Amino acid sequence: MATVVRAALVQASWTGDTESMIAGHEEHARRAAERGARVIGFQEVFNAPYFCQVQEPEHYRWAEPVPDGPTVTRMRELARETGMVIVAPVFEIEQPGVYYNTAAVIDADGSFLGKYRKHHIPQLRGFWEKFYFRPGNLGWPVFDTAVGKVGVTICYDRHFPEGWRELGLGGAQLVYNPSATARGLSAHLWRLEQPAAAVANAYFVAAINRVGMESYGDNDFYGTSYFADPRGQLVGAPASDTAEELLVRDLDFGLIDEVRQQWAFYRDRRPDAYTGLVRP
Repeated sequence: MATVVRAALVQASWTGDTESMIAGHEEHARRAAERGARVIGFQEVFNAPYFCQVQEPEHYRWAEPVPDGPTVTRMRELARETGMVIVAPVFEIEQPGVYYNTAAVIDADGSFLGKYRKHHIPQLRGFWEKFYFRPGNLGWPVFDTAVGKVGVTICYDRHFPEGWRELGLGGAQLVYNPSATARGLSAHLWRLEQPAAAVANAYFVAAINRVGMESYGDNDFYGTSYFADPRGQLVGAPASDTAEELLVRDLDFGLIDEVRQQWAFYRDRRPDAYTGLVRP
């Protein structure tokens, strides 16, 4: 397996309908493949608006099964066409009344490898997610893909260090963090938390944020998506804070071993001393 992996992410603006949103991401993926990318990730609920700015039952209509719903089926076809691994976040319905904020992980041959369900569900002004989603119940899977070991953590999860560590212990080399975060109180954390997680856990992080304003609220999504390396440095410049953008970067997975040997954080962990973390 190649040491250097060319990876991509897409930050997008809501187009107004699902069909054009999916079609736009398909075109971004094809362009990424033409540039040599082998893995790509999309933003939180990429085929829909960020409807959690409001609490209205009409928005359950965005939900679909995973993996047998129309969007993930289409993403599997796209993976086969482009030969890329795809991380596709959608609103999942498991059964009537049971919904999750989910990311499907699809291998380069179009096979469905599994899904991650968001663990931490906010209920805050402009981010009314508990109205829609149950907390994730599938743990922190790390997927063996054509490009290496890939994990996912979704948006609000990034504020909780335990999930990042679970993915590192699972062997993740690249973790995608699809998000929908807006300018305001926590905006400065965007450039702080994911690079810190990349350092603490010695892997690459793809931080994806949608961009622009949408019709359901006044959240101003500020983009600035980026890749962070295991030293906490950005791999190239971040994306725009106002415009849709495809980002393609070369990630040297050899740096993971180098950093783990040099800084030895995994060697010096003390799980025997952390039992208080999981007490009720």
